Amino acid sequence: MERQAIGKGRTALVLGATGGIGGEMARALAARGWTVRGLRRKPADRLQRDRIQWMFGDAMNAADVATAAEGAALIVHAVNPPGYRHWDRLVLPMLDNSIAAARANDARILLPGTVYNYGPDVFPLIPETAAQNPLTRKGAIRVEMERRLHRAVGQGAKLLILRCGDFFGPQAGNSWFSQGLLTPGKPPTRINQPGRPGIGHQWAYLPDVAETAMRLLDREAELGDDAMFHMDGHWDADGGRMVAAIVRALGEPDLPVRRMPWWVLRLAGLAVPLFRELSEMRYLWQEPVRLDNRRLLAFLGEEPHTPLDLAVRRTLAGLGHLPAQGEDSSGRNRALFGGQRHQDQAPDQIGLG
Repeated sequence: MERQAIGKGRTALVLGATGGIGGEMARALAARGWTVRGLRRKPADRLQRDRIQWMFGDAMNAADVATAAEGAALIVHAVNPPGYRHWDRLVLPMLDNSIAAARANDARILLPGTVYNYGPDVFPLIPETAAQNPLTRKGAIRVEMERRLHRAVGQGAKLLILRCGDFFGPQAGNSWFSQGLLTPGKPPTRINQPGRPGIGHQWAYLPDVAETAMRLLDREAELGDDAMFHMDGHWDADGGRMVAAIVRALGEPDLPVRRMPWWVLRLAGLAVPLFRELSEMRYLWQEPVRLDNRRLLAFLGEEPHTPLDLAVRRTLAGLGHLPAQGEDSSGRNRALFGGQRHQDQAPDQIGLG
């Protein structure tokens, strides 16, 4: 089927462009010819190289969002409160501002989705039509976010939800990979293993997520007003594949691998919101949880996929655990996108936020 490009000459507002997934989306949109705006509260000269037109404002301020979104065909809603502070009080008002701006401009909202919406009643393989019965307060908020977005489709907005596994990538600072498996800001002395041996887990490499979103947007005319797709990403079938890839990338075969001290996370969560959020999601590591990407494959024909070892090496370099060694550690425009990912092949993913 012939692809119908939407990107050239269009304007997109990316909320959360300074974060991991928002930054990847912004760079991918700019590379496809979009005019990309980003909303932030502080100046950031160092990011001008990413071809983002920075506008100063706050995602909590409806007027700021409306001004930044004027004339936009796409709003990427990838914003979270810094450090997950007051997440339950801030997330829905920020989304309402994006919805209002999308309705005013007949724009599409692109939401990076997570598995937090789901409970064990739909495990282990989750299609887009699965019931959303979350176990956690964060999951309940995620369900309400999507309910409001679907309702807005009948009120002038359009929607694309791209649901993924746990994010990892060169720019993903607040993630299970960077905050859970490894110790941020320090040379790796051990790897933490959150799941029990033999329990599968799904990962999503951010440059692959952004590329998948771009290919969907390239076919805007075929998406419909209310579109939802699940990505497969990298499936760690026994919970040890990601750890092994980190060990290979670091070149330290004797690096200790230890079970995640969940009780420490629970205690630390009393003072650090991020650790509280990590601890709340323990149930996703206690049994296999995998998103079903067959609908995505039927629509695109393939899912962009960077080989795991390359993705891990670029991620470690971007996080400062490895030298870049002449590679573009961001993975931008250099990912080795492979062929079709079938459900009987190994895939990997699940994202914080």
